[in-house]
Amino acid sequence: MARTAGEVPAISNLPSPLPAVGAQRQAGEGARRTGPPSARARPVESGRGVRGCDIRERQKRGLAVGPTRRGKGTKIIAIAAGNSLPLAVAVDSASPAECRLVEQVLAGSFLDELPARLIGDKAYDSDPLDAQLAEQYDIELIAPNRRNRGKTQDGRKLRRYGRRWKVERLFAWMHNFRRLVTRWEYHIDNFLGFVQLACLHMLLRHL
Repeated sequence: MARTAGEVPAISNLPSPLPAVGAQRQAGEGARRTGPPSARARPVESGRGVRGCDIRERQKRGLAVGPTRRGKGTKIIAIAAGNSLPLAVAVDSASPAECRLVEQVLAGSFLDELPARLIGDKAYDSDPLDAQLAEQYDIELIAPNRRNRGKTQDGRKLRRYGRRWKVERLFAWMHNFRRLVTRWEYHIDNFLGFVQLACLHMLLRHL
């Protein structure tokens, strides 16, 4: 039900900064060979800026950007139907656990009625979350138990966990939109708008 936006990918139609530095160094060496022997070329020092610009990585900044084990990022939470079409989406920092973001994604539902049951992975195995969804939303949460917990789910209902690949297919469809693979927006509301626009595009194509 959640996925983190990845790091900035390499763009094929733009030259890489590091090879550009190497090409400029090679051009300078050729100029020194063909130029007059009396002219002294200025040596290129490592770590200096190229044309007044420093080459270094930019840290991810913006609202709702949180640290994870793989770096900083933003998390996309989604609820998919049986045909993998999106029913609800939300975005938040990548730091909070998925079980704390279920109520937020339910608030971003595209439908007036909420589903009768939700299927999640081990990250959603939480007794307080089960009780909250059952009391406030009348939703049954099906999630396998973690290793350090006893069995709290019915084995017959856990058979539906095999259908969780449908939400993974939804995230695979989202990766077809380059604007969602990497977050470029500083404000989280703008990024949420692009996520909702992608969901609207998928709904219009399949409905």
